[in-house]
Amino acid sequence: MTGPTAAGPGGRVTVATEGAVATITLSHPRRRNAMTEQMWLSLVPVTAALAEDPAVRVVVVRGAGEDFSAGADLTDLENILRDEDTGRHDGGALAKGEAALAGLHKPTIAAVDGYCLGGAWQIAAACDLRIASARSTFGITPAKIGIVYPVAGIERLVRLAGPAVAKYLLFTGDFVDAEQARAMGLVHAVHPTEDFWDRADALARRVASRSQLSVQAMKEIVDRASAGGAGLEEASARWQRQMLAAGDARTGVAAFLAHREPEFTWNGGPGASHA
Repeated sequence: MTGPTAAGPGGRVTVATEGAVATITLSHPRRRNAMTEQMWLSLVPVTAALAEDPAVRVVVVRGAGEDFSAGADLTDLENILRDEDTGRHDGGALAKGEAALAGLHKPTIAAVDGYCLGGAWQIAAACDLRIASARSTFGITPAKIGIVYPVAGIERLVRLAGPAVAKYLLFTGDFVDAEQARAMGLVHAVHPTEDFWDRADALARRVASRSQLSVQAMKEIVDRASAGGAGLEEASARWQRQMLAAGDARTGVAAFLAHREPEFTWNGGPGASHA
């Protein structure tokens, strides 16, 4: 089923839903899916709509055709990086789109095939899980064009890969292949190109079949822990209350004892973790 679409000159972001899995597709074919200002900004309403859709349990982000994305569209870079409120060039539309994706309370998977360059890495890093096809190529390239990345994207890179690897990638702008990216911690799995999309679909559906109470709780707790721990105990207490009030734990234990697959029903939606 086709969902919300946000289009702009030269590119668009589309959403298609099949069962419990929604797929966000970055589409700008003439420029390897490079992201225009409007494409970055469109991630905000697109993710907001997915947050409110009770049928969606997992969100996959991919590129149209043969590439994930070549990053920010350099012909639109001035507009992309400029913050209209402050006048500074410290993130602008890019930072807003990245933050919207990172802030989605549902689990997200970046399915990277082909090129994932520059700002496209910030989209992938904003997702919870990252998988790549064997033919994928990664490059984090601010030093090649003389810009400074927004802080949030650099922080995620450091948390995932460590400061030494982050500096190497940022200083050199070198491209790395999928296996190098896996060794560096940029992705957690690399799959053969020929069955990559089957593997991506299987992962998304596997996550969707799990207790979303558990998944969303662990997402918030892990994110808080990796960002320094602020509010961690309060978040854990809130989720413990949710667990006691919901039926997923009883469902899971009963299914385990009966040697059958559980059918979890909790779907708290946005804000449920703050109950």
